[in-house]
Amino acid sequence: MDTKLTIYNTLTRRKEVFEPLHAPHVGMYVCGPTVYGDPHLGHARPAITFDLLFRYLRWLGYKVRYVRNITDVGHLEHDADDGEDKIAKKARLEQLEPMEVAQYYINRYHKAMDALGVLPPSIEPLASGHIIEQIKLVEEILANGYAYVSHGSVYFDVTKYDKAHHYGRLSGRNLDEVLNTTRELDGQDEKHNPADFALWKSAQPEHIMRWPSPWSDGFPGWHCECTAMGRKYLGAHFDIHGGGMDLIFPHHECEIAQSVASQGDDMVRYWMHNNMITINGTKMGKSLGNFITLEQFFTGSHELLAQAYSPMTIRFFILQAHYRSTVDFSNEALQAAEKGLQRLMDAARLLDKLVPSDTTTADVAGFGDKCRAAMDDDLNSPVVIAHLFDAAKAINSIHAGTAAITAADLDELKSVFRTYAFDLLGLRDETAGAATGDNSAFEGAVDMLLRLRQDAKANKDWATADKIRDGLSALGFTLKDTKDGTEWRL
Repeated sequence: MDTKLTIYNTLTRRKEVFEPLHAPHVGMYVCGPTVYGDPHLGHARPAITFDLLFRYLRWLGYKVRYVRNITDVGHLEHDADDGEDKIAKKARLEQLEPMEVAQYYINRYHKAMDALGVLPPSIEPLASGHIIEQIKLVEEILANGYAYVSHGSVYFDVTKYDKAHHYGRLSGRNLDEVLNTTRELDGQDEKHNPADFALWKSAQPEHIMRWPSPWSDGFPGWHCECTAMGRKYLGAHFDIHGGGMDLIFPHHECEIAQSVASQGDDMVRYWMHNNMITINGTKMGKSLGNFITLEQFFTGSHELLAQAYSPMTIRFFILQAHYRSTVDFSNEALQAAEKGLQRLMDAARLLDKLVPSDTTTADVAGFGDKCRAAMDDDLNSPVVIAHLFDAAKAINSIHAGTAAITAADLDELKSVFRTYAFDLLGLRDETAGAATGDNSAFEGAVDMLLRLRQDAKANKDWATADKIRDGLSALGFTLKDTKDGTEWRL
């Protein structure tokens, strides 16, 4: 397949030309949410980042199996090996079944992803639905001598593994660094080494999420789920594993160790990680009081928000930065994103109103090649957006009559603009008509009102003309009277 796509591989720390193991098929696994609370801005970034990759790979012609998991068991309060299961704790406090809690937040996550224009994955497995696969993984690691049983729990022997394979290849750490930064926690006396991590945990009597295993009634360690489910649905070797940068260590580091310890070699070819979102320069967190859910963004119901921000404004805000760059939230940044998105949507609507000429004088050459080159360069969405703004400028000049375009060039401009703005960046027009899916009827109704206003003005019926103008303005419309009629936008 003719493609020049390069992606930054966290494992090798360089950009590499993307060469699938089994082209045209691509296997892609992304760590999804832990569903014990409402989705927030931190959930939006990886979802949008890998949605962009998913869309682009498919546009290039690959057949992509995209697996994005749901963590509904094994994510503990203190760290990966210590504390109460977060979902189980919420279920206990609210007197609900754990799966009732999980399903409630899964539904809310899906609703938020739909609003953000994130395409559903090919497969969305739950950790609790793959206990058998995780037990098998633990058995293989034990059989190969890289784990041990202690008090009904099973721990990965990091020291033994490190001697043979080097633990820390993904994060760039060595074992001494890991040991120096490992906290002393309850239950550490079960381990041979503080850096060892749980593959299976024996459940305490009060632990309500438990399954039988050869070692105890218990539950799998958090790190096991992605290794087991990735191998089940994508095979022992697949192309891409992605997630947030905060997962590089320990989660993805442990995944690499588990795959090598169980099957003898690496499971994943390319590791991709998006960077973090901060709020006014500070990491987002509930304890800091700057934790904002997506619903709060959409409704404006948080004290740090100056207004409500639409889902497409959030998506555009995230895509304005390269996925490996930090994104810092501020009201000013989101307001600028809102205006920038409106500029693109205004230009998109004008495209269908442009009248072709015999010659092209507008600067519209090469937009397709430029956008394609930016996408091939490690999904450089901010550069794509910059090219789209240039295209919008050309569209506005053609509409204003200061430049011209031929029918062929206009068709090409429409194709490029819609391919990159809508199909690949995943943006959509959030006007009422676009939201209902009946854009033509919506626009027709507005145009009819404007014609009535124009007739009223022609008859010097200023009261009716002003009433129509004020009514549309109250509904959120902006009107601009020109020599050719009245232009509007929502």
